[in-house]
Amino acid sequence: MAFDNLCKYLAETYPEQFAEWLLGERIGDLEVLKTELQIEPIRADSVTFLRGENLILHLEFQVEPESRPSMPLRMLDYWVRLYRRHNVPVQQIVLFLKETQQDIPTEFRTANTWHRYQILKVWEQDSQLLMQNEGTLPLAVLARENQNTSLLEEVANRIGEMPTSERRRELYAQTQIFAGLRYDKNLIYRLLSEDIMKESVVYQDIIQRGIREGLQQGLQQGLQQGEEKIVFRLLKHRFGDLSEATMQKIQRLSLSQIENLSEALFDFKSADDLKTWLDATTTEIIEGSEN
Repeated sequence: MAFDNLCKYLAETYPEQFAEWLLGERIGDLEVLKTELQIEPIRADSVTFLRGENLILHLEFQVEPESRPSMPLRMLDYWVRLYRRHNVPVQQIVLFLKETQQDIPTEFRTANTWHRYQILKVWEQDSQLLMQNEGTLPLAVLARENQNTSLLEEVANRIGEMPTSERRRELYAQTQIFAGLRYDKNLIYRLLSEDIMKESVVYQDIIQRGIREGLQQGLQQGLQQGEEKIVFRLLKHRFGDLSEATMQKIQRLSLSQIENLSEALFDFKSADDLKTWLDATTTEIIEGSEN
């Protein structure tokens, strides 16, 4: 689910860049729409209204071709709900992140119903094009590789050119998640994690002591900070600014609990649901420590 949530975050944070990349043209005024499509609630990954084109751009992100219900049926269901609500053309694109040799269907057909949508295989895309924008830069590690250079190293170097340390750390953490679909973890640690650690005041001390556990802990903290940023952004997008008490509760969660929250938050109907979830999780932590 980390891949799915990160993709949703990037598409919601950089809707214009995704629309221009996928539609191949400059986009004017647009609006990120709510992704929950009523009836029996189902939630799309990304829905953007391109005002100038009078067009809805609907994106779904997939790691594997199989899903339940099947992807063709889901895309038909999404299309019907979007068209029914907004009454404008809907362009649907399913972005597949992990390379596969399996056939990927592009249509739903049964009896008198026929619905088609686009698919885009990220591993066939031009990595240089993805590296032109911050919003798509983390995805570049999954794109078509250049023959004479290491794509992961090139992306890492591009991130290193970012003007602020906060943005670099965020991009490194995001890129680590996607890189796990293609690269060996040791290579990921070497090219990405060390760059994050070098910005830490304790980095030189860790290197001098040569404590492997220290390096691993630093990596864990970097990953957790990246996950926290994504969760905070998604919660703010849905419920507005969070209270200081709520933010502190989230910051006390472990990495696995942060990942659980990143999945659960898409089912929350209001900020009260978030409070209930955090209270229940906090109770579990206290009871666990007492036992």
